[in-house]
Amino acid sequence: MGSQWILRCRGRGDLGAAATMGREFGHLMRVRPVITYSLSPLEQHAFPHYFSKGTPNTLHRTRACILHVVPPFVVFYFVYTWGTQEFEKSKRKNPAAYENDK
Repeated sequence: MGSQWILRCRGRGDLGAAATMGREFGHLMRVRPVITYSLSPLEQHAFPHYFSKGTPNTLHRTRACILHVVPPFVVFYFVYTWGTQEFEKSKRKNPAAYENDK
């Protein structure tokens, strides 16, 4: 009896509506209207101003960030080649240790 009174006092309707949460099967979710836009395939331009504006923009962005990107790659390349050479040297045997062997 107490739960019925709470449901009615909070404005949720009668007890039958509370059991189904106010929705019938098939109408369990409220969907907002969906607005879609479309263009005719004949009116679409897949790559508008691709070469006239896109290529200069790409070059501008590349020039702007090249000094931030290239130096770490160059440093990594030199460290990697130095480390590889040192590793190959450390795998070789020391010929001076075997001079007195017959």
